[in-house]
Amino acid sequence: MEIVQYVLIGLLLLFLIKRLMPAKGIRAISTAQLKEQLDDRSKQFIDVRTPAEYKGRHLKGFKNMPLHQLAQKAQLLSKDREVVVICQSGMRSQSACKTLKKLGFKDVTNVKGGMNAWN
Repeated sequence: MEIVQYVLIGLLLLFLIKRLMPAKGIRAISTAQLKEQLDDRSKQFIDVRTPAEYKGRHLKGFKNMPLHQLAQKAQLLSKDREVVVICQSGMRSQSACKTLKKLGFKDVTNVKGGMNAWN
């Protein structure tokens, strides 16, 4: 019985670590670093929050592509240009970055802390 418990605890820890760790090939930047990049026209900026969240407050230059629609709307983005992704806290944008990597996007960046960290 004890061995089964240890295996289950180990699997749970592995799952949690995998969910919280950034995926390979995904850069993470702070909101301070983002401020320096907002005028870079070579980058694509997307906000994966809901339309209501986006309407309430968003950053100039970011297009709203809600996370649940990202796979369908990703075709509107260029795979040859960096995609910078933001959400409210950084969790949905991390998930969005993983989705974009799976869809073949090479240069994907997550904004750590999301809009909560924006001053």
